[in-house]
Amino acid sequence: MATYVDVHRGMVGITADQLMEAHRADLAIEKEEGGHFQKAWADPASGTVYCLSTGPSADAVRRIHQRTGHAADEIHEVPLTV
Repeated sequence: MATYVDVHRGMVGITADQLMEAHRADLAIEKEEGGHFQKAWADPASGTVYCLSTGPSADAVRRIHQRTGHAADEIHEVPLTV
């Protein structure tokens, strides 16, 4: 399983409840694509949201977000952590 960080833009004003709702939507279907969403962070002022996940591919991560209605603008594989 690879690790991914994805970026969503245009979510200005997102609340903690809305972020949790979006995260739970991903969790509800993640197994269908073989992924797991671990965390999400948001900056309501800029409208930027970041998600940390593992999965078989960036396409699997992309499909989960598309299916739950909040497509990612960028998905980056993170091959190295310390």
